[in-house]
Amino acid sequence: MITRRAFIKTSTLASASVILLPGCLKFARDKNGIGFQLYTVRDHISKDLPGTLEKLSRMGYNWLEAAGYNDGKFYNLPPADFKSMVDNLGMKLISSHAAIKPEQSQQAIDAHLELDVPYIVYPWMSMPEKPVKDDYERKAELFNTLGEACRQAGLKFGYHNHDFEFVKIEDTTGYDILLEMTDPESVCFEADIYWMTYAKVDLMHYFKKHRGRFDLWHVKDMEDSPERAFTEVGEGTIPYKKYFDEVDRISGMKYFFIEQDTCKIDSLESAAISYSNLIKILKD
Repeated sequence: MITRRAFIKTSTLASASVILLPGCLKFARDKNGIGFQLYTVRDHISKDLPGTLEKLSRMGYNWLEAAGYNDGKFYNLPPADFKSMVDNLGMKLISSHAAIKPEQSQQAIDAHLELDVPYIVYPWMSMPEKPVKDDYERKAELFNTLGEACRQAGLKFGYHNHDFEFVKIEDTTGYDILLEMTDPESVCFEADIYWMTYAKVDLMHYFKKHRGRFDLWHVKDMEDSPERAFTEVGEGTIPYKKYFDEVDRISGMKYFFIEQDTCKIDSLESAAISYSNLIKILKD
C-alpha cells in the first residue's frame, strides 16, 4: 500500500495526475469506476474548476459527485456547461449534493435532469441541540415529499449521514426513524462509512436490517489517534477490504465516492493517495 511518505517522495502537485500505473488505471476502468466527491478539493475548485477536474481525471477517477448546486446552477455554471466540462474529460456525474426545499424542488429537478445525473442527495440537515422523535419524523416527511417528486421525474433522492443522527432518542435513533419512515421506493441513503464508524454503530446491522437502501457510499478513512481525524483511504483503521467484500450481498451499494472532509496535506495529493490505496484494496 502506498504510504504518504512514499507518495510525497515520488510525486508533487504538478505531477499528481500521472502517479498511477497503467495497470491500476485499467483495473479501475474495468470495474466501472472509482468515484470522487468534489467537496474534498473545494479549495482548488474555487481557483480553477477545469484544471482541478482534469487532474482528477488523470488520476483515474471517472465517477463524480458534485457539491456545488445553487439556484439552478452548478459551480456557478449552467447545467449544460458543467456537464460538457465533465463529459469532455471522460468522467460521468453520478450524484449531486443539494439541500433543496420543496418550493425550489422543480427548479432543482430540472437542473439535475439537464445535468443528466441520476441522484440528488440531501447532504446535511439542521437539528435542535437535543432533537426529539418529532424532529426526525418531520424530516422523514420532507424526504418523502422530495423523494416522490424526484422519482416522478426519473431521479433518485437520497440522504447523507454524519454522526449526530445516531444519538439515542428514547428507544431509537434519528437515523432509524429516517430509515423506517421514508418510502424505500422514493428515498435511498448514502452511507458515510467514516461517520458511521465515528458514531460507533454496527454498519453491518444497518446493511442487513435495511437491505438495498444504501445505493451510495462515502469512502473515507480514520486516523488511529484519540482524535480519530480524517485521513486518506487505506492510511487509517476502517476495514474497507471487509466492507467491499460484502457490498453486493448486503448493502445494495451501486456507487461509491472517495471523500475527505478536511485534509492535513494538499487536497489533490490526498485524492491521489486515496485512489492508489483503494485500487490496492480492491485488487487484493
